[in-house]
Amino acid sequence: MATTIQVSVNLLEELKNRKMYEKESYEELIWSLLEDTEELSEETRKNILQAEEEFKIGKVHTLAEVKRELRL
Repeated sequence: MATTIQVSVNLLEELKNRKMYEKESYEELIWSLLEDTEELSEETRKNILQAEEEFKIGKVHTLAEVKRELRL
């Protein structure tokens, strides 16, 4: 069974840009995108959210700071 879905022009362009090869179908592309999100464990998702929160509050270090600290 097949169906159609409605997407904005912007989303269509984004999907086109994400195709790995010209003849890749949108169904293949969507399955691939879904697989990518399924691979993240709950712990990984939690860590990503934590990192995003730390970034928002400015809890970050520059590359220069990290390099300096590691040389100690």
